[in-house]
Amino acid sequence: MAAVTLSVSTVKPLGDRVFVKVTASEEKTAGGILLPDAAKEKPQVGEIVAVGPGKRSDDGSRQEPEVKIGDKVLYSKYAGTDIKLGTEEYVLLSEKDILAIVA
Repeated sequence: MAAVTLSVSTVKPLGDRVFVKVTASEEKTAGGILLPDAAKEKPQVGEIVAVGPGKRSDDGSRQEPEVKIGDKVLYSKYAGTDIKLGTEEYVLLSEKDILAIVA
């Protein structure tokens, strides 16, 4: 079986899915206490690096995604599929799992 090498440029989401680069979570609390990896919350903010062509409607036409590459988004905590490429962490999720665009 041949090995597959993935990179951000080779991943193209399908349908209404988006590929999000995860923003690193905080290393310490507001009081200055350093958090171990096990105590850190799963990040919910990231930057979109790839967008699918959009969801198909009942009549067969495509519905354009509301987000675009470069948008910072807030997404559901347990949504999507976690993917690690090299040292970077990404999440592949449906557009419906995006809660807001962060300005």
